[in-house]
Amino acid sequence: MTVQLKELREQQARIATNARAKFDEITADTPAERAAEIEREFDAMMADYDKLGERIERLKKLEDAEERANAADPRRPRGDDGEQRGQDDGDKPLEYKEVFGKAIRFGAASLTAEERSVLMQGRADVPAEVRAQSSVTDAAGGYTVPEGFSGGIDKAMKAWGPMWDANIVRELPTSTGNDLPWPTVDDTAQTGELKAENAPVTDDGSGDVVFGQKMLNAYVYSTKMVRIPMELLQDSAFDMEALLNDLFGERLGRLSNSVLTTGTGVSQPHGVVTASSLGKTAVSATALASDELIDLLHSVDPAYRASPKCRWQFNDTTLASIRKLKDGQGNYLWQMGDVRTGEPDRLLAHPYSVNQAMANIATGTKPIIFGDHSRYVVRKVRGFTVLTLRERYAENFQIGMVGFKRFDGELLNTAAVKHLIMA
Repeated sequence: MTVQLKELREQQARIATNARAKFDEITADTPAERAAEIEREFDAMMADYDKLGERIERLKKLEDAEERANAADPRRPRGDDGEQRGQDDGDKPLEYKEVFGKAIRFGAASLTAEERSVLMQGRADVPAEVRAQSSVTDAAGGYTVPEGFSGGIDKAMKAWGPMWDANIVRELPTSTGNDLPWPTVDDTAQTGELKAENAPVTDDGSGDVVFGQKMLNAYVYSTKMVRIPMELLQDSAFDMEALLNDLFGERLGRLSNSVLTTGTGVSQPHGVVTASSLGKTAVSATALASDELIDLLHSVDPAYRASPKCRWQFNDTTLASIRKLKDGQGNYLWQMGDVRTGEPDRLLAHPYSVNQAMANIATGTKPIIFGDHSRYVVRKVRGFTVLTLRERYAENFQIGMVGFKRFDGELLNTAAVKHLIMA
């Protein structure tokens, strides 16, 4: 952790301490007008807390980017010669990432025979329905994004929501997109038995295991078409990797997080909120109560609560309401993490994720879920695929680029994650 990052975390901790002291000024004898004023001051402090959190995240991303840059391939194309070789020409073998960048900038016609051979290693089929929608006549399709590019896009997608993050959900990478049946079993109602001496074990069928099955598909999602001026592509200073990370990562990140959160499960992923089971119904349609969150937590079996991936999810507006809740002893349900060890903020001793795809607190909505997210599987088929269309926008001196990703999501056990629904 850098000195600057440590200072920001310490500053964030001081704000949280002051905000808590401010909110504690409200007592049963506090006039309503004064209480409202204190709440406004508290909200302003927590807004500063969140802004510092955003600065911390940006600084962490910058440090990660600098680390990647320092480890960059020294043979990255310069763009100042016809061959587009790396800075260290020699006789070293060509890398896919290098050839991919040249093909995107100048087209396949600019490649040597050796470079074409390298590029073909990343040839990726594009489904027929995608070709039809984008007026693509090339039967072969696009090219898989190189590992360095793909990692950056994947990281950018995580920034737009927790449901793409393998640290939160269960990730299942596959090399093909065939339907993947996943066997499920719920044996929680069964126990063993005490066996008497010389007596047979029970074999009346009551102990049989009932297996189920969830199907994981491979739905195709795209970034939509991105038009890029040729001037940028021909500029040696133009960072192709940054473009893909920013544009494709943000577009696919928002989309994937949304469908993996609230997808219907019909011709699209089954979102974790949609698939979750009822844990608690709130008394009010517009406000939360401390006891309701405690009840929601205990509606999930302790075995699931012990999972390292057990957590809460709600959006930022709901988090603002939760921060003001106390238990019967006057303790806040929300607890700030330890800035020294990097321990995350917690709610009732469990970590949480802010997911902007979650609903706001309103009549009949499901603004909060809690449970073991390792039971939610996100199937990711291969890497990202990029398709380049040159002739279509040639008259505007542009090329079109579109990215594709195939994935699906399903909650394997609906008892593992439960939701709170408003009245």
